Amino acid sequence: MGLRRRHALADRRERHQSPPLELTVWPVATRTADDADRPTAMASKEQSIGRSPGLVEHAYWSLGTDQLVGQLEASTSGLLSPDAAVRLAKFGPNALAPRSDASALAVFARQFRSPLVLILVFAAAVSVFVGEGHEAAIIGAIVLASCILSFTQEYGASRAMEALRQRVARRATVLRDGFERTVGVEDIVPGDVVCLSAGNLIPVDGVILESRDFNVSESVLTGETFPVVKSAGRSAPEAGIAQRTNAVFTGTSVRSGTAKVLAVATGARTEFASIADALERQIPETEFARGIRMFGYLMTEIMLAIVILVFFANVMLDRPLIESLLFSLALAVGLTPELLPAIISVTLARGARTMAASGVIVRRLDAIENLGSMDLLCTDKTGTLTEGVIHLDGSFDVEGNASREVLLWARLNATLQTGLKNPLDEAIASAPPGQEDLSGFAKIDEIPYDFVRKRLSVALREGAREQILVTKGAVQNILDVCAFVQGPHGLQSLGSAERQTIDEKFRRWSAQGYRVLGLAIRRFQDKAGFSRDDETAMAFAGFLLFLDPPKEGVRETLSALADRGIGVKVISGDNRYVAAHLAEAVGLRSDRIMTGEDLSKMTKNGLLASVRNTDIFVEIDPNQKERIVEALRRSGHVVGYLGDGINDAPALHEADIGISVDTAVDVAREAADIILLKRDLGVLVHGVDDGRKTFANTMKYISITTSANFGNMISMAAASLYLPFLPLLAKQILLNNFLSDIPALAIAGDNVDADQVRRPRHWDIRFVRRFMVSFGLVSSLFDFATFAFLILVAHAASAAFQTAWFVESVLTELAIVLVVRTHQRLWRSRPSRLLAGLALGVGVIAIAIPFAPFANWFGFVPLAGSVLTGLLAITALYVLVSEITKSWLFDHGRQGKHRRKAASPSRRANKQPARLSG
Repeated sequence: MGLRRRHALADRRERHQSPPLELTVWPVATRTADDADRPTAMASKEQSIGRSPGLVEHAYWSLGTDQLVGQLEASTSGLLSPDAAVRLAKFGPNALAPRSDASALAVFARQFRSPLVLILVFAAAVSVFVGEGHEAAIIGAIVLASCILSFTQEYGASRAMEALRQRVARRATVLRDGFERTVGVEDIVPGDVVCLSAGNLIPVDGVILESRDFNVSESVLTGETFPVVKSAGRSAPEAGIAQRTNAVFTGTSVRSGTAKVLAVATGARTEFASIADALERQIPETEFARGIRMFGYLMTEIMLAIVILVFFANVMLDRPLIESLLFSLALAVGLTPELLPAIISVTLARGARTMAASGVIVRRLDAIENLGSMDLLCTDKTGTLTEGVIHLDGSFDVEGNASREVLLWARLNATLQTGLKNPLDEAIASAPPGQEDLSGFAKIDEIPYDFVRKRLSVALREGAREQILVTKGAVQNILDVCAFVQGPHGLQSLGSAERQTIDEKFRRWSAQGYRVLGLAIRRFQDKAGFSRDDETAMAFAGFLLFLDPPKEGVRETLSALADRGIGVKVISGDNRYVAAHLAEAVGLRSDRIMTGEDLSKMTKNGLLASVRNTDIFVEIDPNQKERIVEALRRSGHVVGYLGDGINDAPALHEADIGISVDTAVDVAREAADIILLKRDLGVLVHGVDDGRKTFANTMKYISITTSANFGNMISMAAASLYLPFLPLLAKQILLNNFLSDIPALAIAGDNVDADQVRRPRHWDIRFVRRFMVSFGLVSSLFDFATFAFLILVAHAASAAFQTAWFVESVLTELAIVLVVRTHQRLWRSRPSRLLAGLALGVGVIAIAIPFAPFANWFGFVPLAGSVLTGLLAITALYVLVSEITKSWLFDHGRQGKHRRKAASPSRRANKQPARLSG
């Protein structure tokens, strides 16, 4: 849950009042050594509470730190590991809902919740009641076998996805046994001390013990866009969530600064959980999920119409009531692709496993289809278009000369800061050491980086001398707080001429591909504490030049994305000169650039018109990233966004497919649908291919079941009205359906033609309906030809007719598997070995069943050789006509797609992938 639902949460927050917190107090024996330092009165109170655990009289945010620590039987230095284990067993995991470790038995039982299965079970029970026990046993056996097939697929898929989820489980830093330790978020318990820094998602509700320039984004709870300042202290008991300035809450995120937080509430006891419970929790439905739902509606409508019509028609023809009921229900089962949920689960899970092997972890299965549908990728440049290994290339004074003093100040600033870790600081710290000596400096204070100031300051003292505030950041943001220049001859005023000289150097280096930071200093005399207000009247001291060269092979990777119909747009906070230089180096257009300043002046509609013709967005702030992605989506694109920073979270939420990396900050990882184990666009290319293969194989099953089943069921319904006997018995229909479903188990691993991964794939219910009707008519045509052959040529009696048509029906359904699984001629596209083997094996079984000893159980009789020959000839002709129909249908579909695409430049305004033809 994230920014998508923040407004709904905000609407609820005024109505939601937190009840008094129920704290189970731990026995005194579990107290840590630090507790001995507490006042005796407090210890007595703790013992009293420990003997009578119950409700806290006041809201925890209004209590003093010592009082709250005492009631929790905790310590500001953290818990001991054994104590934490006991609390975890007592309170349970820190999660909104229990782990979904469904047992095999529960998954198996779930297979019988299908309405069709329940109806068949009811029909079997009726058969037993009227004395048809033999019929009921066969129906029950087939239903059980189908449920076992579905169970094996679903359970295997769920186990595979659980293993993948564990690979991207969130972790946090807590104080345990007196040391900082990294633990799983679900293992945090009340009383833990959690260490937070910029980029962290806050995992608990708690109070702040200590903080430093701590800013928290609470938009998921309050709807407030801007971060709020948090610090230790007390809030009024009646304060609402937004007014509790000393408390933090699960699901919110740290924008800047650091803090230590005492965990008070975890899991279902948090504000996030209590508000979420009051809402209908729902992830926006993807186009694929909506397509499956609409397909289900379509099949239900057809099924009900056929069942009702056939049942009443047979009753009016004086057919036995139970036999007519079973036949009608069997028709419904035969028409319905009952394995579809299992096939979808298996196909998506298999796709997720394949993608994981390629370095792409899927956090939400529905995202696989969106990844395959993506036609536009928005990304930053660092680490995707560039090597991502930034190194410090030089340090220069104001006049452009190499400066060891600037390097010394930069190294002090980078190594002594404790806030958000970033590659630039790491590059400074890892630069080859010179003659600078850091040992004579002591850190006094720091002012952490944030995305508004774009600066980071560290206050130092050199021995017993004066204090120095060293600030580095974006050149323009450093100049904004400077009034002087630190020249070779001391301080000079910073006038327009000096600003122009600095700007010219900045532009020249940026155009050469360097990322340039500015550095400034200010000296103080015995100042007690430092804040952002002290970043004024500073002296500009010099420049830091960083180099991040283009990644090897990135030009070829961008070409591979283009070949797959995916465009790339760069969205960066860097300046226009660096971005343009990189674009030229990797083969992107560098002449269509939009700056953040230009974007801020545009209306919503103006931006919508401009984004189509812009390839590089530079000097962009976080909210503008979100606006860009929204505009691109409104223009009709299926947008993927790749980001790993704090400021990428809004855009990741807004995109159709949010993509992050395993090393990203918490807030970015949780906002993403897809996690790359390696920040490489080549990995993403493989992921796109796997996503499109997964979508293609899912659509194969739908095409196969609808093309054959629809025609057979229509033919069977029509034949039942004119033949003096039922064309197939209910148990024969169910056996037919069971056998024809077996090859479907191999669909998930079937080979996919190259042309089906070359372009973005989309769901189109109109195409599915047209496909079903077209192939259904062809199937029915050959069914009627089979009827004519059996009655007029073979002169088959009822049992022989039913046996022959059973064999022909199974063979045609197997043949259509090989026809519609590819857009090419079936002999030019090789199916997987498993699919081909199962199809061949089931075909042999279908021909052999009438000659088996148990054939009479199903009402089958042996067939004459001439009848089998005729059936095989009809099947071969059916394959030929189906090939012709397939070619016509796909050619017609492509023409229709191009017409609709040309007529509809903007296909949607809500968060759904574009609707194009399949």
